[in-house]
Amino acid sequence: MFRLDGKTALVTGASGAIGGAVARAFHALGAVVVLTDMRPEGMEALAAELGERVHVCVADLRDAGAADKLVADAEAAGGPLFILVNNAGITRDNLALRMKDEEWQIVIDVNLTAPFKLTRAALKGMLRRRAGRIISIASIVGHTGNPGQANYGAAKAGLGGMTKAVAKEVASRGITANLVAPGFIATPMTDALTDEQKAKLSENIPLGRLGLPADVAAAVTFFASDEAGWITGTTIHVNGGMAML
Repeated sequence: MFRLDGKTALVTGASGAIGGAVARAFHALGAVVVLTDMRPEGMEALAAELGERVHVCVADLRDAGAADKLVADAEAAGGPLFILVNNAGITRDNLALRMKDEEWQIVIDVNLTAPFKLTRAALKGMLRRRAGRIISIASIVGHTGNPGQANYGAAKAGLGGMTKAVAKEVASRGITANLVAPGFIATPMTDALTDEQKAKLSENIPLGRLGLPADVAAAVTFFASDEAGWITGTTIHVNGGMAML
């Protein structure tokens, strides 16, 4: 079960904790993995760790034309894409009353517009091959909201609508489009919190702990597998029960 032998996957935001965990999980199941991010350092270290069947493509998804070029570069390096994981994301938190236009726009550009452009670019080959998996990383914030994150919540909620529309458009060609929505995940960002702050967060999680990047990667791996071939337009919530949606 859950083998990805010979299938090529493009993982954005690969130098981050969740992107790295997804890449490791895919690689362990036999996939050819193309890592992409703005910074080469973290990706090169991950590529060296994994060894063969790994390729690195540096890209700034804010640039016009970056999505089309990235998909072309990924397929030139690793072969026809079967899996696209839209994981790259940023935050620019501020209360709505104080949020600057540029704080709104950059979060929408990276977290919503870039996944759309990458999906559009990847679908061209997937439609010809009549096979593919589009998996986008959403967030609990896109469903519950969070003070100071109107921009982030809007982008992640928008991913849901986009994914469902795409899922209906391409289902007849054997392509699925799904979402994984993490809750609070232990990453270098949360490592900066005090033990008291972490304990307070955990109090609101029925399973009693922060999630791990591997918890998210497990859900992504399922959606990428043949076993999930009859599931599309849906969301797996990986949040420890914090929001039972």
